[in-house]
Amino acid sequence: LGLTNLSHPKPFPGDILEFPLNKYFSHFGIYYGERDGVPYVAHLTCRDSETKLLLFGRALKSEVKLDPVELVGRKYKVRNLLDKVHPPRDFYSLVKPAIDDMIGRDVTFDILFHNSEHQATLFRYGLKKSTQIEKVYAQILPTWKKPFEKKKL
Repeated sequence: LGLTNLSHPKPFPGDILEFPLNKYFSHFGIYYGERDGVPYVAHLTCRDSETKLLLFGRALKSEVKLDPVELVGRKYKVRNLLDKVHPPRDFYSLVKPAIDDMIGRDVTFDILFHNSEHQATLFRYGLKKSTQIEKVYAQILPTWKKPFEKKKL
């Protein structure tokens, strides 16, 4: 099943792909292009058990991997969220060498400060941003604001 058979536009190398996981969170990667006709995505993924991630929101043994798009997920969309405010970096001269350099290196995954969306925006734009975490903050902050002001948190 090639990319063109799926219900989304064919991505270009350097595009951010969003793979929905559930109602609140998605997994993100950078479309890397094809190898032997197989489309690949570069993404930040955890090497150790998911339980650490659920408990602490952190995983020390994470890495940027290059996997076939279908292995990461069959449902995805191109999400170049920041293109209007930040010009994307050139894929072949900047993004691809950065990905190649990061593959297999230990990276600390942190759901708030360095998740797969942060990594994808860092590759594409040269800056870390996570809109899904910003949405979570927007929901949580009003709830925490009063107790925080009253020094109860």
